[in-house]
Amino acid sequence: MLNITRFAVEGMTAGCVTDSAHPVFGFALESDGQNVTLRSATLTVGDWSVETTDQVAVQYAGPVLQPFTVYHAALQVTASNGETARADLDFETGRMDTPWQGQWISDPDYRFTEKKVSPKPMVFRKAFHPEKTVEKARLYVTAMGVYELELNGQKVGDRWFAPGFTSYKTNLQYQTYDVTAQLGEYNTLTATVAGGWAVGSFVFTRVNRVTADRQALLAELRVTYTDGSEEVIGTDSSWQVTEDGPVRMADLYDGETYDATVNMDRANWHAAAPETLRVSPAIRAEIGAPVKVQAVLKPVSCKKVGEELIYDFGQNFAGVIRLTVKGKAGQVITIRHAEILNPDGTLNTAFLRTAKATAAYTCREGVQTWNPRFTYMGFRYISVTGAAEETLTVEALALWSDVRRIGSFECSDKMLNQLQSNILWGARSNFIDIPTDCPQRDERMGWTGDIAVFAPTACFNFDMGRFLKKWLRDVKNEQLKTGGIPNTVPVQGYGFPATMPEMAIAWWGDACVLVPWAMYQASGDVEILRAMYPTMKKYVGACKFWAGLFSLGKKKYIWAMPGAFSFGDWVAPDVPQMGQWQARNKWTGTASLCNTSALVAKVARILGNDADAKTYQQLSDAAADAYCSILTDGNGKLLEEFQTAYVLPLYLKMFPENVRAKAVDNLVRLVEKSDYCIGTGFPGTPYILFALADNGRPDVAYKMLMNTKCPSWLYEVRVGATTIWERWDGLDENGTCPIGDDGTDKMISYNHYASGAVGAFLYQRIAGLEATEPGYKRFAVKPLIGGGLTWAKAEVETPYGIASSAWELKDGTLTVTVTVPVGTTCDVTLPDGKTQTFGSGVYSVSTSCR
Repeated sequence: MLNITRFAVEGMTAGCVTDSAHPVFGFALESDGQNVTLRSATLTVGDWSVETTDQVAVQYAGPVLQPFTVYHAALQVTASNGETARADLDFETGRMDTPWQGQWISDPDYRFTEKKVSPKPMVFRKAFHPEKTVEKARLYVTAMGVYELELNGQKVGDRWFAPGFTSYKTNLQYQTYDVTAQLGEYNTLTATVAGGWAVGSFVFTRVNRVTADRQALLAELRVTYTDGSEEVIGTDSSWQVTEDGPVRMADLYDGETYDATVNMDRANWHAAAPETLRVSPAIRAEIGAPVKVQAVLKPVSCKKVGEELIYDFGQNFAGVIRLTVKGKAGQVITIRHAEILNPDGTLNTAFLRTAKATAAYTCREGVQTWNPRFTYMGFRYISVTGAAEETLTVEALALWSDVRRIGSFECSDKMLNQLQSNILWGARSNFIDIPTDCPQRDERMGWTGDIAVFAPTACFNFDMGRFLKKWLRDVKNEQLKTGGIPNTVPVQGYGFPATMPEMAIAWWGDACVLVPWAMYQASGDVEILRAMYPTMKKYVGACKFWAGLFSLGKKKYIWAMPGAFSFGDWVAPDVPQMGQWQARNKWTGTASLCNTSALVAKVARILGNDADAKTYQQLSDAAADAYCSILTDGNGKLLEEFQTAYVLPLYLKMFPENVRAKAVDNLVRLVEKSDYCIGTGFPGTPYILFALADNGRPDVAYKMLMNTKCPSWLYEVRVGATTIWERWDGLDENGTCPIGDDGTDKMISYNHYASGAVGAFLYQRIAGLEATEPGYKRFAVKPLIGGGLTWAKAEVETPYGIASSAWELKDGTLTVTVTVPVGTTCDVTLPDGKTQTFGSGVYSVSTSCR
């Protein structure tokens, strides 16, 4: 039987509101037959239809879509075996550049001049009374700041931190809410707007008012009546505003203060006024993945330590607490947050730096439930003061962007399974509207280097399409005139070295190439490459310029920036100082130039730009040649040896074939000398196991992966980590942080996903599941047996359906089972080197493996 398992528009199966004139559709199929392919599909939208054999990014090309309109899409498919299936969905167009009838409004009396803090939250309200029978009502809203809506006392929607974090000077999202069912005869619409990223304090220098001097709101309620007439209620001077709401303070870093005794009828309500913004961004329908409550966690323990109740949730994560308390009017409950505990059982907040990460709640009389709404924290532990344990019920709301889980991995080793869990939770905690570095301290910024190396792992585990497309739009818009990419996107108040005055920064700026390439490999959607291609070219041009500045001959391709203007082998554990990490930049930079130019050559070829492809491939080859000619003895030995310096050229195939084996031996020597401990920083860590395993030393790769000594992935697991750490030595055997003076002011986060890029090795080598054509149109299953593992399995929801690999080693026989989606092909290679090719279906193959 043929089934359409997923039919989506703009990446969504329901609830899509788009301003795109040409929305794209995709669908996945499932059949209980074998070798089934798609014969044809007919997509119909309104009066337009197209017949296609594509399942990825089928673009609407019919009559011009009208704003504020619901459209029905139907999909009819026929398989090669004659079976048919049908699916339907509705989507909605948004404003599509319709001029706003509402105006930007703010509080004309509020002057926010304090530094390094966030403004008081503003509360706006409007009362209205529909005089006819309502057929539908849509609310379109955006803000400078972050907003939350209530209609007649009930929350509107389930988003957090709307309108989202974007490059506000160029891009601003608006959200659309169907409020038809919430309307009554008499209505009051309330919007609370906190400072958020646009107005509040942000980055570790705690700058504020980056985009606006104070919060502002823009909204329209468009009501359609049953008689066909329409009424638009927009923000204007008829709205009221106050700073006397119950949210007394809201700051992304410091937390939130809420007073439940506040009586809004006694607030100082006064007329709002039109506001002129300092920026003029394009205001378009939400294209990202909104932050939502994704899980509710219960504490695993509660202990009384001094005057504090210490709760342990058993998992490090990003989110907020939710309290239910039987309180007394005026009773103040204070909650602090931390990732780790001190030896005496109290919270260790030293590494939060200036972030207070505190929630304070003033109770009203009786039983009440509360959670912060305009902040979030990264934590495993909380302390509570001001209430007795028996009067409290404490939960935690885990927040992350609505990225759908599509991948999984599991094996016979419990520690590797915990590592996979740590990878997932590290990602979730840092997918808060943008890809951040950490969720707890005074940072939480869009560092490009982290997602650059983590993107393949992210795209295996989650549907990253909408989330990363939104972020890449800002990467594109914030690219420097000279071609460099800021180290954090959006920059949002981060000065030097974010822009490293006009410079390109290896591996961090590489995100503009590596992220869209990972998305393309996972999705098969060539449009992400087409959209980012000009950015990629400009960036690689900048890299070439800086590499060649003041250089001649082959040295023009050795990209060596002054240490202060690079990150080099960031947080490499084999050297103790930040300056030593940065001093490795000529090795990491030159490998970066080789890698990005080679990828841009591939992109050019895919897009049909053969001349560009030749140019960029020549640049890549020249960088590889320069690396081997200048930085090695020409015989596979680095003149200055460290793990990353071998890993990158081995993984990227920069060494000539005749010396590659010697380079592998040299890397193995370093790994053995370190007792199989990791010695790589950000650029090398994702690739070290591949560099070993793919060059004939899977035994060494497994020894490094399974190592439980510090520094290693499983050391973190052994001492109790539930997420990936920023630093390998974050805690010693006794749970104490031993970080010394490394030049970073004791920088340590226990929820920093970059080193979780090892996930790609788990999926692609241990389980053996790897795309060989974009979107898994063709994929390989080639499990790497070793490490004492007796079984492993992985699956991923591809654009075509579920692909999976599972193997088991029992009594000397290896059995591999694969699931192949409709319309795809799988090449299964066993350890004996034999390859079998399968079309759709489920298959098992076995071989002796002693």
